Amino acid sequence: MTPVKAIVKHGRLIVDEPTDLPDGTELELVPVDDMDDDERAKLLAAIDEADRDFEQGKHVDGFEFLAALKARREAPPR
Repeated sequence: MTPVKAIVKHGRLIVDEPTDLPDGTELELVPVDDMDDDERAKLLAAIDEADRDFEQGKHVDGFEFLAALKARREAPPR
């Protein structure tokens, strides 16, 4: 499903784009930016660190990681 964008104007949520959602569909709207400056700075620093790790080859393929987790979960107890 494609996210629906809305803005708040005079305390009301305004959606200014068409949607193909059927009438009666309930949506849960969550503010996009509910982080304070400190939280945002920590997030951006973590993203930068992850980017450096990736560039240095410090990563694993996501599908391989999930397969290893699944195999470990399905292995008989020791």
